[in-house]
Amino acid sequence: MPEQQVSAGKRFGFISTRFAGTDGVTLEARKWAQVLTQCSHECYWFAGRLDTPPDQSMLVPEAFFEHEENLWINDQIFGKNSRSRECTRRIQQMKDRLKDSLHEFIDRFKIDVLIAQNCLTIPMHVPLGLALTEVIVENRLPTIAHHHDFYWERDRYAITAVPDYLQMSFPPRFMNVQHVVINSSAREQLAYRTGITSLVIPNILDFSAIPPEMDAFSSSFRSDIGLSDDDILILQPTRIVARKGIEHAIELVRRLENPRYKLIISHDAGDEGMEYQEFLTDYAASVGVDMRIIARKVSPEREVDKQNNKHYSLWDVYQHADMVTYPSLYEGFGNAFLEAVYFRKPLLVNRYSIYVRDIEPKGFRVIKMNGYITRSVVSEVRKVLEDARYRQEVVAHNFDLGKKYYSYKVLQQKIEYILSSMFGLE
Repeated sequence: MPEQQVSAGKRFGFISTRFAGTDGVTLEARKWAQVLTQCSHECYWFAGRLDTPPDQSMLVPEAFFEHEENLWINDQIFGKNSRSRECTRRIQQMKDRLKDSLHEFIDRFKIDVLIAQNCLTIPMHVPLGLALTEVIVENRLPTIAHHHDFYWERDRYAITAVPDYLQMSFPPRFMNVQHVVINSSAREQLAYRTGITSLVIPNILDFSAIPPEMDAFSSSFRSDIGLSDDDILILQPTRIVARKGIEHAIELVRRLENPRYKLIISHDAGDEGMEYQEFLTDYAASVGVDMRIIARKVSPEREVDKQNNKHYSLWDVYQHADMVTYPSLYEGFGNAFLEAVYFRKPLLVNRYSIYVRDIEPKGFRVIKMNGYITRSVVSEVRKVLEDARYRQEVVAHNFDLGKKYYSYKVLQQKIEYILSSMFGLE
């Protein structure tokens, strides 16, 4: 902490379509809220789906990106070059209702600073973005727009009937808005496309906290998914999405040529469709790789269901992993990278562009691939898994770098910088 700090006691209002579950936006928002709370600020939540404290939250179902009215609107405006008057009317009506709710949220909790979490970035909910833009203008509240992935980074938004709305609100250009992006490429693209300057704040983890150790609950995980203590658990800790490059993890296990090596995928396809998941299942079977999708066993929090079946947290899964694969073709940053570093697991990384620009120069010791699995990659994987002394040296080095560059302390310093520009120093 700097000696001078912005005065505590500010009330922060987090805005998004959803703060629930384990999606990247929700996870990062929780981390921001934890840091702010540790600095004696208060945090409140506005979204269409919430699992936040009820007395600090305002649930507005229409703000959820899967609300039926918003789904109808999205069907009319993406993949099309023009929109009807009826579509415009319904966008404006939904915007006005959400705008009233946002004003109520600000008044009810006496919000001092708004934090827009990706809802002014990717147009999954155009009426919410428009509503928040107008609220920012009318209230003149200091606002942090935290951008995770922009619409120009997604093919699904390439053809649109709302270029006017995208230019207006995704993101808006106001003096009272501080824009935050998660990587240097996004900062450059935002400036190039809009003229907006921004601050890079990467994803972070609480490296000061001791990683949870295996206990009575988590110790049964391997047996619950049908593995023995002798099996080597190679973890792919992501959803099954084509850009994750999971076929490379299958190829790695195939080339290791040992039936003890098991590829475990923590999440399923979710709302991305089943085509890629079906491809991976067929591919793994055809090359003799034991791949297991354990999404039904993994929950945001530990729990035991009515049938007395355990559901493990992702943290429980990491405890059992012998190695983590991260062969992504593209990532905005890379939460799974940080999680593997935090849990001191050796890591295979495909050198996606953001990794090359923002992470690799920090000096992490990972097994690198450049779009495909080579003999040297397989050899390095065998070495890190079979040589315990070498493995401990590697993961300890990575943990120290993670603590230096991606800890809560780094986020705290960045937030203090933003708040000092908004409110001044004591």
